[in-house]
Amino acid sequence: MPASVLISVSLLMCVALWSPLAGMAAADPASGSYPVRPIRLVVPQSPGGGTDLYARLIAAPLSERLGQSVVIDNRAGAGSLIGTDLVAKAAPDGYTLLGISSSITIIPSIYKEVPFDPVRDFAPVALLSSYPHLVVVHPAVPVNSIKELIALAKAKPGALNFASAGAGTPTQLGAELFNSLAGVKMVHVPYKGGGPALTALLGGEVQVYFGPIATVLPHVKAGKLKALAVTGAKRSPIFPELPGVGEAGLPGFVQDAWNGLMAPARTPPAIIKKLNREIGVVMNMPALRERFAAQGVEAGGMSPEELASMLRSEIAKWSKVVRQAGIKPE
Repeated sequence: MPASVLISVSLLMCVALWSPLAGMAAADPASGSYPVRPIRLVVPQSPGGGTDLYARLIAAPLSERLGQSVVIDNRAGAGSLIGTDLVAKAAPDGYTLLGISSSITIIPSIYKEVPFDPVRDFAPVALLSSYPHLVVVHPAVPVNSIKELIALAKAKPGALNFASAGAGTPTQLGAELFNSLAGVKMVHVPYKGGGPALTALLGGEVQVYFGPIATVLPHVKAGKLKALAVTGAKRSPIFPELPGVGEAGLPGFVQDAWNGLMAPARTPPAIIKKLNREIGVVMNMPALRERFAAQGVEAGGMSPEELASMLRSEIAKWSKVVRQAGIKPE
């Protein structure tokens, strides 16, 4: 057999052998074939935190909706920078997603050298949850409202200490925003996490804490702490008698914590749209909404464009607070 024929036959055999794989590689995500393999959802914190919790709550039902496994990959370290940077540099094909919290809007203002840009390097996918913090005080503090707290802080500058889960965390930023808008100076006392901060407040080491509603509410109900207000723009359905900080005497104050999903920048819009749509279905499942509501958490409800707008707005807002308070990383 001539050499030219042998070469032709060999090429045809190669094409035949590789054609199934070539078909998979050439599958156009925008055509509706996405996803064709498991999706990795990177959580840049350790297991057990808020971002990890909400990611795991949606992983199983989202897997069923998409027909492919959604696998949680915890990549903690460096204040969430390691896992976040991993996704920023991942292929923009929809198979690597990032679980985020509202802390991502603080990172650019806190750290001098960040290996990614939260706006430039990511494509927002969906909001998973949002929830307020509670402004709580130790029972020994002689105040029962936001107006009384402001009055006491003005009468005794520097006498009130507030706890936080660490420098630059939302638990500090909320109190610093309060300081700025109220024209007062409560003193920051950072702890290594929300647990130690709450323990310090319960023990009377500090007087004030702007803490996540799910963790502080049980202590309020037990009479171990006094709740003055919620930090969100509206009242919480699980504590409807408690006003928002703005409503209670400090107009303009709003602090909502939230969690969401993002993909690497340049991920095809069709993939983003499909993920947002399917996550929306998952977030509206009655069992999931009931579980969220029991913790004072509101489930989802944003388009990718709305999440992108909120991201930019929050970055600008907290950048100003960080500058005014002179916050530095620990």
